[in-house]
Amino acid sequence: MDMQRSPMIFHSSSGSHSFEIMVAASMLGRMRGLLARPALCRDEGMLLRSCNMIHTFGMCYPIDVLFLRRDGLVLKIAEAVKPRRARGYLRAHCVLELAAGEAQRCGIALGVVLPIQFL
Repeated sequence: MDMQRSPMIFHSSSGSHSFEIMVAASMLGRMRGLLARPALCRDEGMLLRSCNMIHTFGMCYPIDVLFLRRDGLVLKIAEAVKPRRARGYLRAHCVLELAAGEAQRCGIALGVVLPIQFL
């Protein structure tokens, strides 16, 4: 099953950043997520729509996990979540997974709005 890929460009205190985002909108896509996929590269991510909880069971690399409101507002950030862990935030509408360290490198902090509504 191939996922839709979309560009996401945003500006933060550290400059302009561009990501290629895989969008998992279906239940099957969200269930598979990053399982059995190679580690995310810098400037690459996965958006899990209608999701407020993730796990890293079956993965062998850490990820940054951003819990977002429907409009893209960052509500919670879990940085460098190691394999075999679970994280969640009940108020989140969706989750953006990035390579470990990308949130900090790109200046993504609580209260930043990411342009996910276009994905």
